[in-house]
Amino acid sequence: MTAVVVQDVYKKFGKPAESFWKRMFSSQQNGKDAAPNGAAPQSENRNGNGHNPQDGNPKDSEAAQLTKIEPLNGNGNGNGHSNENGHSNENGKAKPAVIAVNHVSFSVEKGEIFGVLGPNGGGKSTLIRLISTLLIPDSGKISVFGFDVEKNAMQVQQMINRVSVEASFFKKLSPMENLVYGARLYGIDSKQTRKQVVEILTRLGLEKRSIHSPMEEMSRGMQQKVAIARALLSHPQLLLLDEPTTGLDPRSKREVQAIIRELREKDGTTMLLTTHDMNEAEMLCDRIAIMDSGKVVALDTPTALKQRIPIKDGKETTLEDVFLELTGKKLANPEEEPAP
Repeated sequence: MTAVVVQDVYKKFGKPAESFWKRMFSSQQNGKDAAPNGAAPQSENRNGNGHNPQDGNPKDSEAAQLTKIEPLNGNGNGNGHSNENGHSNENGKAKPAVIAVNHVSFSVEKGEIFGVLGPNGGGKSTLIRLISTLLIPDSGKISVFGFDVEKNAMQVQQMINRVSVEASFFKKLSPMENLVYGARLYGIDSKQTRKQVVEILTRLGLEKRSIHSPMEEMSRGMQQKVAIARALLSHPQLLLLDEPTTGLDPRSKREVQAIIRELREKDGTTMLLTTHDMNEAEMLCDRIAIMDSGKVVALDTPTALKQRIPIKDGKETTLEDVFLELTGKKLANPEEEPAP
């Protein structure tokens, strides 16, 4: 069974097209995605797909870079003016719009760990946001377990959850308090939640005393485990992992990677993982799509990708060799990047 289908998806930032909310309200008025019982449309951070109100404005990867280059409505000069080509003028200079996802197509099978490998700014996080219904594609279609992300957004949101590189919490509260709060947003009974929280966090390696200690006293690696636990509360059929190990120390990174493998082996969870860590992609993923400048330049198993490049000087080909050959670029070593 196919879990995710991405078909010729295109997303551009900076053009003066219809705004997100205008298109969403229009869709609801046309009966495509009406809220149940006449409820008001839910905003981006209250849509039931794992993005809690405390998440605020995530700082993850290319999304922040793209909006700095060109705001959504194409006005980069603070005066709201843009020309008809979608370029904003600042001191008489035109700024081109940014194509974040450029006619991308692929599918993810049920139970598969599908990797999207690429540099920051390559389109990975934008792709995750499109699949999770946080953004609407300018063209193309995305479906999750047969449901269209635009026409059936509510159904999609009930099936998915997302863990980002910069998960946010109420830091003065404990993991238990944060997760009980999150569970209430999903409509999960609090008594059931408390037992489930202990089971999940213990499974993820947290000591019981840490479960009731303030989040601000925990390492980032431990906080990321709590983020994964929060995502698992809703038992998602599709788990979207947006660079979940970026900025973690080597030990915490290995622990999170072990959790990802366990989720697939024990629960059969379908996962879409974005990363710029070559070793992580090769170790975890069944198949990998290599993205650069918004395009998928290669898609295959890690072994098949490496077989595309001939062995040089008797050294085994690595995914970094593949990426360099296909794009002419090198990926930054994640271990050398400062933690956010």
